[in-house]
Amino acid sequence: MIRISELKLPLDHPAEALREAVVRRLGVDEAAVRSVTIARRANDARKKSAILLVYTVDVDADDEADILARFAGDNHVRMTPDTRYRFVARAPEPSTARRPVVVGAGPCGLFATLILAQMGFRPILLERGKDVRRRTKDTWGLWRRSELNPESNVQFGEGGAGTFSDGKLWSQIKDPRFLSRKVLTEFVEAGAPEDILTEAHPHIGTFRLVSMVEHMRAKVEALGGEYRFDTRVDDLELAEGADGRRRLVGLHLHDGNVLEADHVVLALGHSARDSFAMLHGRGVYMEAKPFSIGVRIEHPQSWVDKARFGACAKHPDLGAAAYTLSHHCSNGRTVYSFCMCPGGRVVAATSEAGRVVTNGMSQYSRAEFNANSGLVVGIDPERDYPGHPLAGIELQRWLEEMAFAAGGGDYRAPAQRVEDLLAGRASTAIGEVVPSYKPGVTPTDLATCLPPFVIESLREAIPIFGRQIAGYDHPDAIMTGVETRTSSPVRVTRGRDFQSLNVARLFPAGEGAGYAGGILSAAIDGIKVAEAVALSITGDVRAAA
Repeated sequence: MIRISELKLPLDHPAEALREAVVRRLGVDEAAVRSVTIARRANDARKKSAILLVYTVDVDADDEADILARFAGDNHVRMTPDTRYRFVARAPEPSTARRPVVVGAGPCGLFATLILAQMGFRPILLERGKDVRRRTKDTWGLWRRSELNPESNVQFGEGGAGTFSDGKLWSQIKDPRFLSRKVLTEFVEAGAPEDILTEAHPHIGTFRLVSMVEHMRAKVEALGGEYRFDTRVDDLELAEGADGRRRLVGLHLHDGNVLEADHVVLALGHSARDSFAMLHGRGVYMEAKPFSIGVRIEHPQSWVDKARFGACAKHPDLGAAAYTLSHHCSNGRTVYSFCMCPGGRVVAATSEAGRVVTNGMSQYSRAEFNANSGLVVGIDPERDYPGHPLAGIELQRWLEEMAFAAGGGDYRAPAQRVEDLLAGRASTAIGEVVPSYKPGVTPTDLATCLPPFVIESLREAIPIFGRQIAGYDHPDAIMTGVETRTSSPVRVTRGRDFQSLNVARLFPAGEGAGYAGGILSAAIDGIKVAEAVALSITGDVRAAA
């Protein structure tokens, strides 16, 4: 087949226009084109008066070799790539090896477990939180009644933090092996809408993610895998290897049992702070890494739609508008939008008592009143939290504790109108933009729970963003604090074999280990680490790429 990219058509083009555009692009007779399949669809909204749909299509045509020869050197007309996933190994039968263990049931751990199961290794997945249905009830307990379960919340439980998010499924990572296609295909088989295979910026939404992770669990169990919920790993059992390098031999569980294990994937997520402390105490090599801190900012979705799409706002082929913003400030800091959630809500995302954390969430429909986004400032260890691999965690905790106090000490969050932040005064009331955060907000001054350089950076960036998106700097736009869990503040460093630098057969993975940022990249890292585990178990000397 032939892949054609960058086919641009008007927003309201008739269905037959796409096929006609293919015929014109290839310069062939209409009868020579047997079929046209959409591989990807995006939009070009740079000119609001003439928004275009941009297609990548796969074409089945006569004389494809001749066509490709005519377009040699044209990157927009080429052979359709083979995106099929190929397993790197199969479990030997009968297998005498211990079953591999995956710790953490977020996107990374879920896909590591799934791939290992599909290769026949019958993995065991340990998750400190609950299954997704029970976890959802506990999460609503915080949002509705200010009741926090530290082991079952937005951060911990089946599906990971991504379950209570927008469910965005795109990433800027390079993907030469089309691992993202494997992820998206598995999601569709588990119940995700098929359009995630073709949309340029696909998303799923929370409610669909809940049922999807259940279907994926059923697939793993049907392949011989095993889930163990309410099972926290409290320590590692290590032994000295023949080469002088320590190696993993077991896991100490919270109930006092020891699970013998010699191949363990650590997919902890970015909020497993007690686990990071345990790993550091056991001498597992780790280092502090950059992350970002800030707020959640909300505007009515209609403002964003109008600013991005003009008169075409609410067109069914466009959906709720999103944005991406970035500004390099005069103080050397960078302010940028993070995890933008069109038509969604701001949610309570703490996992520790006495702390307030915000995050964003949307459903598949993206139909709620407000748009929200993290508005965060990048920080780095050398400048902002030097001296210890876990210093970033202590910074997060300090900010979250101050936010808890500023909000009133009952899991309400501190909030401030944009006009008040720019003027350097506390907010005393909410204006036109109604915050969506539950269990509620307290108008105040966000300078009480964020460092001065963050407030200074926000004051410089917001008016500039207002020139890019009309209404962004509206006086009543509301900011809710604090956003601290943008990414892991540590990296559990690994080598080319995906194993810990100083503990053999321990495989740090995903966002918590510092190797991913979002659902898709975490899932892809889970696949890569599962492949490395399979090659290690089977004795294959290749390194997973």
